[in-house]
Amino acid sequence: MSRFIRYPSPDLQPPDLQSPVLQGEQPPVDERPSKSSRKRAAHAAQALGERLIQLKESEWAKLPLPETLLDALRTAKRIKARGGLARQKQYIGKLMRDLDTAAIEAALEDLG
Repeated sequence: MSRFIRYPSPDLQPPDLQSPVLQGEQPPVDERPSKSSRKRAAHAAQALGERLIQLKESEWAKLPLPETLLDALRTAKRIKARGGLARQKQYIGKLMRDLDTAAIEAALEDLG
């Protein structure tokens, strides 16, 4: 027998019988996209950025691109080092994630 006497904690409450989990229903699913889908979208944005790097500056003017992205694309054109260019492509992909890539892709289709 134990030397200590256990008293019920005043914080303990009986289970809520109306809880959806206790009634066999599934709890609400988190609506955020999965990590894999976010990574796929990031890779797609970076690939679109690489396509933009290969265009001429005169073609960039015909696309709906913000000035920060245009600066990043100009910088990528000047970079010759492989590692630096890879990092710049990642940065361009990061900028592309915040943009409407569908509009840019449609404008690219109109160009070519």
